Amino acid sequence: MKEIYLDHAAATPMDPLVLEAMRQYFTEKFYNPSAIYLNSLSVAADIEDARKRIAHWLGAKPTEIVFTSGGTEANNLAINGVMQAYPEGNVVVSAIEHESVLAPARQYDYQEAPVTPDGLVDVDKLIKKINNRTVLISIIYANNEVGTIQPIREISVKLQEIRALRQKKGNKLPLYLHTDAAQSGAYLDLHTSRLGVDLMTINGGKIYGPKQTGALFVKAGVNLKPQILGGGQERGLRSGTENVPGIIGLAAALDLVQERHHEENQRLRELQKLFIDLLTEKLPKAVINGSLKHRLPNNVHVTFPEVDNERLMMQLDEKGIRAAAGSACAASSQEPSHVLKSMGLSDEQAQSSLRFTMGRLTTEQDIRQTVDLLAQLTA
Repeated sequence: MKEIYLDHAAATPMDPLVLEAMRQYFTEKFYNPSAIYLNSLSVAADIEDARKRIAHWLGAKPTEIVFTSGGTEANNLAINGVMQAYPEGNVVVSAIEHESVLAPARQYDYQEAPVTPDGLVDVDKLIKKINNRTVLISIIYANNEVGTIQPIREISVKLQEIRALRQKKGNKLPLYLHTDAAQSGAYLDLHTSRLGVDLMTINGGKIYGPKQTGALFVKAGVNLKPQILGGGQERGLRSGTENVPGIIGLAAALDLVQERHHEENQRLRELQKLFIDLLTEKLPKAVINGSLKHRLPNNVHVTFPEVDNERLMMQLDEKGIRAAAGSACAASSQEPSHVLKSMGLSDEQAQSSLRFTMGRLTTEQDIRQTVDLLAQLTA
C-alpha cells in the first residue's frame, strides 16, 4: 500500500516551483540584504518584490508586512507586541486558539471567549467579554484541529461599533483585531480590509512553502513593541538578518495557493463529502466534529466512540496512512485537546478522536482505502 498522507494541517510538502524559486538564494544570490554593494541591493530588491506580492493577496501596503520565522513568532509578536505597548490593557481570545496565541495571552490580563458545540465562536458572548481596558481581540480564522471557519468579518463590524462608542466617551485605548490565518492561506480570502482585521498571521509551512517562514500583517498605525531587538530590520519590528530563501519561498507559495484555491477547494470539497458519506455508511457510530457548513474543505475530524485514538493512529501508521490525534504542536502532551473540550466533548470523547486533513495529492482512492481500513480497525 502506498503512503496516504492525511495530515496537511501539520505540514505540507514543498511545491517544486517554490523550491525552484528559492534555489538561487542559497548559492548565487546568498548576499546579506543589509550590505550596500550592488549584489546585496539586488537581493534587498527581491525581498521587497516578495513583500509586494504578499501584500497584494492581503489587500495591504507592502510596509504593513513583517517577515517572521513562522506562525508561532508572528502570533507572539502580535500578542506580546500589543500587550506590552499597552500594559494597562487586557486581551480576549477564543477558547480554541492555537497554543502560540494562548500561551502568550496567558501572560497578561486575559479572558477566553467560548465556542458553540460546532466549534464556532459565540460572537455575543465574545462581545460581552470586552471592557473599557480591552486592547486586543485574537480569533483564529480557521481552527487547526476541527477546521471551523470563524466569523471574522462579523466580529470586526461589532468591534467597530465599540470603537465608535469609546471615542464618544473619550477612551483613547485602541481595540485591535488579530487573526491567526496559518491554516487559511491555501483556502480562504486573506484580504485584510474585507475581513476588517488589524493584524494577521500567515505561515509558509502550511501552504506548500518552506517551514519556519511566515509574516505578520500589521495595519498602519497599529502600535507594537518589538520582541527581537538588534539591527532594526523589518522597520525595527523584527531584527535579524533576513531569511532570504524563506521569504522568496513564502511569496512563491502564497502566489500559487491563492491563484489555484477556487479550483482546489472544489476538488477537496468533493473528497470531503465522499469521506463523510463513507464514514456515515461504514462507521455509523462515528461522529463528525465541527461545523459542516463553516469548515475548511480539507478537514474531516472524527470521534470513534470507545476507541483509543493513539492506538488507532499507530495502527493506521503501520498501514501507511498518516493522520493526527490533534495539533502536531501538542502531540507530546497527554492532555485531551483543549479545542474539543471547549466544544463540549468529554475527555473520553476527545481521546477517541482523529483529524484527517487532505491536500493536493489526495485522491478518491486514498479516501476509500482509509475508510475501509478504519472500518476494519474499529469493528
